[in-house]
Amino acid sequence: MTQGADRSPGRRTVIGAAVLGTAALGVGGATAAPAEADERHGGHGSSYRDLPHPTVIAHRGASGYRPEHTIGSYQLALDMGAHVIEQDLVPTKDGHLVCRHENDITGTTDVAAHPEFASRRTTKSVDGVSLTGWFTEDFTLAELKTLRAKERIPGNRQENTLYDGRWAVPTFEEVLRWAEKEGRRRGRPVWLHVETKHPTYFRGLGLGLEEPLAKLLRRYGRDRQGSPVFLQSFEPTSIQRLAKLVSSPRVVLLSGASTRPWDFVQAGDPRTVADLVKPAGLKWIASFAQGIGPTLDLIIPKDASGKLGTPTTLVRDAHAQDLILHPYTMRNENTFLPADFRRGTDPNAYGDAFGAFKVYFETGIDGIFTDNADTGLLAAADFRG
Repeated sequence: MTQGADRSPGRRTVIGAAVLGTAALGVGGATAAPAEADERHGGHGSSYRDLPHPTVIAHRGASGYRPEHTIGSYQLALDMGAHVIEQDLVPTKDGHLVCRHENDITGTTDVAAHPEFASRRTTKSVDGVSLTGWFTEDFTLAELKTLRAKERIPGNRQENTLYDGRWAVPTFEEVLRWAEKEGRRRGRPVWLHVETKHPTYFRGLGLGLEEPLAKLLRRYGRDRQGSPVFLQSFEPTSIQRLAKLVSSPRVVLLSGASTRPWDFVQAGDPRTVADLVKPAGLKWIASFAQGIGPTLDLIIPKDASGKLGTPTTLVRDAHAQDLILHPYTMRNENTFLPADFRRGTDPNAYGDAFGAFKVYFETGIDGIFTDNADTGLLAAADFRG
């Protein structure tokens, strides 16, 4: 029996319980009548302050069960009841915004199997990291649409490879249309969490992300303060630029404490993430954003053995600046969990994800990114009591 077959029943049980449980709880299942929703939200969605707490954000869709950033992954996450669905945006050669975690599509599409694109394989430096592969900025949208998406980490998620080749790479406009259709069907807005990837790098290529993103947000009525969308980036200047273009809620993503945002590196700004999570740094972020998306290690550091230590003061300090916190990323597999919550010796088997969710929720975070929205929803329901 393979590892995948060994844990399949558990996965199906979690999914089924979440879908049934969220419907019974009114989380993602019960909906307002369309007219009522329009009246309450002005047709554009309620304030982010009105989202369920803690908010469960489907990281790249239901990426624990389907290849990430596909319509299939987004649809499953929404059907599970996820409160918000995440997209990462990169551009094509002809300026279209598409949903990929990275512009390097070697591991998330079948591009290597297309001999007509063999000559496009190249080496680039992206945010100071040398990468060899195929990149979205070297393909027109029409060319990119000839490719099919596949599972990014098949060694961890063998079952997901069943869906390799089923979906194309979606444009962000296609996702907006999908969200509108699903919103009408459900009688409530579909919330999105949209990241600009490598914005300084792409602006240097003449493929700035913020302007075309703002244009699409205005076209689909998601450019207002109460619109059902979060805009996020690891580069604060991208969020500052977006703040001048639209009024949608904005979140600054924060990586490891010792790292520096790439726009800071390029501009010679010496501040690190450790500086940004101090009260002065958070006050600065609050001048142009409504939230932060820190790595979970900034909420609760791990010790040398990988076990959780003592929570930092980040939640308290961010809330003091009226910033919400959407940390990332919870996953069910042992290999991604803190050592305290791993079970057994198989790194790809599920550990005690519910226990880990509980500890993170107890810190007072406002929401969390997870590859397994069904698990996150059940954990959030447990936490709310």
